[in-house]
Amino acid sequence: MANKQKTVYICSECGSETPNWAGKCPSCGAWNTLAELRLDKAGGRARDPGRTPKAKKLADLDSAEEIRFSTGISEFDRVLGGGAVCGSLVLVGGAPGIGKSTLLLQMCAASGRERRILYVSGEESERQLKLRADRLGVYGGELYVLAETDLDSILAAAESLKPDIVIIDSIQTVSNGDLSSAPGSITQVRECTMRIMRLCKENSLTTFVVGHINKEGSIAGPKVLEHMVDCVLYFEGERSTSFRILRAAKNRFGSTNEIGVFEMADNGLRCVENPSEMLLSGRPVNSPGTCVACVIEGTRPILAEVQALVTPAAYNAARRSNGVDYNRAAMLLAVLEKRGGLSVAGCDSYINVIGGLTLEEPAADLATSLAIASSYLDRPLGADLAAIGEIGLSGEIRSVSALNQRLSEISRLGFKRCVIPAHWRDEIRPIAGLQLLPAQNISEAIAAVLARE
Repeated sequence: MANKQKTVYICSECGSETPNWAGKCPSCGAWNTLAELRLDKAGGRARDPGRTPKAKKLADLDSAEEIRFSTGISEFDRVLGGGAVCGSLVLVGGAPGIGKSTLLLQMCAASGRERRILYVSGEESERQLKLRADRLGVYGGELYVLAETDLDSILAAAESLKPDIVIIDSIQTVSNGDLSSAPGSITQVRECTMRIMRLCKENSLTTFVVGHINKEGSIAGPKVLEHMVDCVLYFEGERSTSFRILRAAKNRFGSTNEIGVFEMADNGLRCVENPSEMLLSGRPVNSPGTCVACVIEGTRPILAEVQALVTPAAYNAARRSNGVDYNRAAMLLAVLEKRGGLSVAGCDSYINVIGGLTLEEPAADLATSLAIASSYLDRPLGADLAAIGEIGLSGEIRSVSALNQRLSEISRLGFKRCVIPAHWRDEIRPIAGLQLLPAQNISEAIAAVLARE
């Protein structure tokens, strides 16, 4: 007699299962996220009767089991927390054509001399992969290529070859023959990642899985995919520019929000060891509407140029921001209107961060506000000025963390003046050649750097 099938619905956001379809997920409240999954009632994962899981005492475990190795790419190692961890599962996400495959193939060139690597390509043929490897200068070594999309064939090749590193490009092309859904669907991505993770943990294989992002900017597939892996990396940047940013959104073995900066050249990606100099290159001198902010990305301070353009509005006021959160930019404009004495409500305001960097830290508030004020008053701040501080709704400038570290980076890059909060948490170490301009609120900051002559 044919086995009866059971139908469940899985939420792509939280991964919860429900027996009936609904427009709204009963667990997380997300709309239109339930996808159908048909299960064989007699199927399921078979258990080994001779295998009994044994719990271990925490005090008896050896924490030295975490073994790291270098990928051969310094910026990649930084984002991973000092190198790749043996037995970890890393998800690398990004828009198509941003450079994910290029980065991993260059890692193969650096690590293939000492470690055996299996590169599984579900999007390119073996010949196409060979042509791209020749262009990037990837030759020889213990690098093996497999053009396959069937999950069982991929797992069998990995168990036969016994590599140290497995790269799967991409998870949206891999399919499990036991499932009737199409490759790239929520069910396929979820189940394939689960089996790959089991192979990774049981054989201590370092596995890199490539994932494309959807139009909302998140990795395509169920949200539970990001919960299963050990590390989630996002490769960001505009394809029209040469710079790329690799950001760690999740890392069980290192710091989150660490970034690595790369430059796309003819022969592949090149590490940018000093991203502050890269982001400040070509900066206009004594031009209104520009200010330098210092933010902490992971473990290092980075200087970025914030530009603003404020013009009289012919119709409704427009507020457009690139690299700064829209709601945060609207709040800063409201504070400047109410507390700073600038009539920016009737103006079109445009804010941009040079280099494709996204400033999420509140420490960039003061630099953004001073750039807006400079453009509105049409007076330059000076090329030697930087600003650090968070702005509250009352217009006050609040202290930020790691102020000494930020000031050292500002001084190292040749800046002579820096606007800082009047009240800081830690003791400030004086730095020769750097003039500090304390300000209690946004009005004092504007008066200190944009006073009329």
